[in-house]
Amino acid sequence: MDNRISDAGHNRGIDAGILAAPRRSLFGRLVSVAVVGFSGLAAMPSRASAAPVADGPAWPGKLKGRHRQVVDGTWINDGAALEYAHNFLATNPSPGAALVVVILRGGALPIALNNTIWEKYKIGEAFKITDPETKAPAVKNPFLHPKPGVLRSDEAAVDRLLAAGAVFGACDVALHGQSKRLAGNAGVSAEEAAKEWAANVIPGITIIPAGVWGVNRAQEAGCTYCGG
Repeated sequence: MDNRISDAGHNRGIDAGILAAPRRSLFGRLVSVAVVGFSGLAAMPSRASAAPVADGPAWPGKLKGRHRQVVDGTWINDGAALEYAHNFLATNPSPGAALVVVILRGGALPIALNNTIWEKYKIGEAFKITDPETKAPAVKNPFLHPKPGVLRSDEAAVDRLLAAGAVFGACDVALHGQSKRLAGNAGVSAEEAAKEWAANVIPGITIIPAGVWGVNRAQEAGCTYCGG
């Protein structure tokens, strides 16, 4: 009897050991997986320590002036964007009181180009732009160095606004799209046209990645928005 009890107790101990072994083994495996996983996570760089990603040029830079506005020119529209820019500066006449940023994108992109491109690519004809001086399809940029009295306001000319401190941005997406569309007018490839247009942007105007990019950056720099 005693032997049977002893044997039964012995067998129960063996059974318990057999059952415990897999449980200990499973727990050990789980701990190992957790440790390896934690080590892998710890080795990954944090977002804060990752290298910053370049997101375009530092444009329009730090803007001065108590009053700052961006005019979003999307079509030539008789130079409306330029008129709005001039009006904003004219109604804030104190020296250094105001600064205006002008974006030229979409159909307004040709305003950023010099007379050479207007003539060679027949921009006036293609965009149905009448030169207010000649009353004929424009063969030169009518908003650049116009004769006195040609525009509604002489001060709304591109060159006058640049001299007054206006910041201009020309959309690179529009530059490529419009130059490709009119490349045939000059008998050149789309690639050649894009390069020529970029080389003939009016000095003082910056080619920016996109017009919408410029509108965003100008607003981030403290400008209020005005559609042009």
